[in-house]
Amino acid sequence: MTTTKPPIWFWIVSVLAFAWNALGVLAYIGQAFMTKDMIAQLPEDQQVQYLMEHPAWYTAAFATAVFAGVLGSLSLLLRKKWAYFLFILSALGAIIQHIYLFINVEMTGAQMVMPIMVIIVCLFLIYFAKNAISKQLLK
Repeated sequence: MTTTKPPIWFWIVSVLAFAWNALGVLAYIGQAFMTKDMIAQLPEDQQVQYLMEHPAWYTAAFATAVFAGVLGSLSLLLRKKWAYFLFILSALGAIIQHIYLFINVEMTGAQMVMPIMVIIVCLFLIYFAKNAISKQLLK
């Protein structure tokens, strides 16, 4: 099987995907290791989100979403087909995580923008990886 040399847009999207998913990993680590003192310094409306007890499966979904996403992005940069499957795993984790949030956390319209954007980006990255495979950009 031969692969095609990727165009510049492939590399731009891949680097942006890696940066996006790396920020997700930082968000996860920040939330996982946030102390009560750090939470107390946040605005009151944000404190509720961090003080709320989440089930273990929610935390696992969050971790799966961000770590599979960063590994999928790294796979794009390495031009590996695994990116597609890792992005599917990432999207499943993100969808599970955000459905839980939509059901259990009162959010205003503005607060729903980021969770919806996360899901859209996940779905785009699945499409992007599948398209790259069909164009033989990934091996």
